[in-house]
Amino acid sequence: MTKTPESASPEDTAPAEDAVESAPEPADEKSAKGSDANVERFRALAALDPADPKRAALRGDLVADHMDLARNLARKFDRRGDQLEDLVQVATIGLIKAVDRFEADRGNFYAFAIPTIMGELRRHFRDTGWAVRVPRQLKELHVTVAAGRNELSQKLGRAPKPSELADHLGLTKEQVYEALVASAAKQGTSLDARLAEPAGDRFGYEDDRLAEVDNRRALGPLIAELPEREQKIIVLRFFRGMSQADIARRVGVSQMQVSRLLAKTLERLRAALGEDTLAG
Repeated sequence: MTKTPESASPEDTAPAEDAVESAPEPADEKSAKGSDANVERFRALAALDPADPKRAALRGDLVADHMDLARNLARKFDRRGDQLEDLVQVATIGLIKAVDRFEADRGNFYAFAIPTIMGELRRHFRDTGWAVRVPRQLKELHVTVAAGRNELSQKLGRAPKPSELADHLGLTKEQVYEALVASAAKQGTSLDARLAEPAGDRFGYEDDRLAEVDNRRALGPLIAELPEREQKIIVLRFFRGMSQADIARRVGVSQMQVSRLLAKTLERLRAALGEDTLAG
């Protein structure tokens, strides 16, 4: 693959930890990619038989039409030791997966595609020693929650519930959930977990890490189902590492509103993941 000539800016060669912050915004997409015609093409793709040559052609068109997204995300991770064309190939794999798995009735394609593509890039960087940035405050929160979980697991002989972790650590349940989401965003894992008990407060898990599951239960499809504003806030917070104050300025609301929307959205994701686990 031939690398497209371009001038490298400081942002293009910035560390991977900073790359996510300037990724494209799904909520701001105004082109045909977000139009009704594009939605209809995804519906047509789903309706076609896998062996139908028309499906392969339409699939190729959808991938080609969204390659700018893959290139933009790959470019933000361009660095010495990682050729841009290699990163574009990795991002393209994520884009193809997003095209294959996106359900047109579940929301904006960009809101689904960005986490899917970034998941592929994360796996690449994890395998080669790079990591995607999670804000320091969330990193510290995750470390605190992980340590508390291990300690309580030994005392209780089982995985602790979020409420038990919160009481033990002097945190709110929302902070515990936020630590779990931050971990998933950083590691490219889903938030799927085995419930400690069959009711609402049980987001406990029996492992010391979040379980890897298939993309039907990963963050992308759940984020795609959120209202547009909540999609944007989640992407900005957990996939770009922006502070609540920066998100408030970007979205045009108060920091308090961002905090409340995050808490509400985290609870919605928690509930959806709990339902998925029970259904599985």
